[in-house]
Amino acid sequence: MMNDRKQHVIKMAHQLFIDKGYQATSIQDILDYSGISKGTFYNYFSSKSELLIAIYKSIYKKLQKERNEILIGQNPSDIEIFIKQMEMQMITNRKHKLITLYEEVMASNDVDLKQYIQRSRLNSLRWLYGRFIDLFGEAKKTYLLDCAIMFTGLLQHNLQYNRMALESGEQISHVVRYSVKRLVKMVDDVTKDGDQLHGPELLEKWLPGCKKDNREIIEQLNKNIASLKNLFQKNINDEKNYEKYTELLDFIQEEIIHTRVPRKYLIESALFSLNQNSAGLGQKELQLLDHIVKDFYNSDDENQ
Repeated sequence: MMNDRKQHVIKMAHQLFIDKGYQATSIQDILDYSGISKGTFYNYFSSKSELLIAIYKSIYKKLQKERNEILIGQNPSDIEIFIKQMEMQMITNRKHKLITLYEEVMASNDVDLKQYIQRSRLNSLRWLYGRFIDLFGEAKKTYLLDCAIMFTGLLQHNLQYNRMALESGEQISHVVRYSVKRLVKMVDDVTKDGDQLHGPELLEKWLPGCKKDNREIIEQLNKNIASLKNLFQKNINDEKNYEKYTELLDFIQEEIIHTRVPRKYLIESALFSLNQNSAGLGQKELQLLDHIVKDFYNSDDENQ
């Protein structure tokens, strides 16, 4: 299948980028290692940078799914759940050598790649800010973007120097837990001082189209899609049908979260296909998905 071959190329290229480095890997290297023709490559990707973006998207999509699955049925304000999410995220970064690839990209002159990486960092920051509201409450939200920025730097540097200190590699679980303990005190201190450096409204400026009022709707969307994927995985034996349904769900999620102006008619078409072809499976969850999408557009209209 085309999607399987594309995923194969993504997987092979990712390994090459890790082994040789992104800059040192040529498209011919990718063709040889993946066993595909140049025509097939350009049927999937317009350039090597687009291929790297596809690698990042593939990893982030899986990370987002796993992060949301940890939350299913749990209390969002439970800090232990947040620690598990961060541990899983750091393990993903290490497994896929994302920091190494990120550093090489930022040292390059590729504007498109740099813009994509920057937007990914901002999306990660927005997710942290949202989770901090879950953890510390609406009353402290004025200071939580600052805390998300500081926590990002704290965790990254703690991991980096812990890696240098230990020959066996960084102790992710210990470093995450240590950093989160510091975070709790940081939030208390900043709130008591009443000192703000960056207002949360900056997220809308940095990520236009991702309104802060939509945060709860986006969280509902992510949880609902994760539930539907689990349901389809357990109940659909036909691989082609399973792949078709998950691709439709991925499209809806990608269009709403990562597109500057989500195309309503395409989202509605994807929802229609899901409802028509899922043979009655997950009707309750699909109805909820339809409501979430409508809430998203109603919220978006109110913010115009």
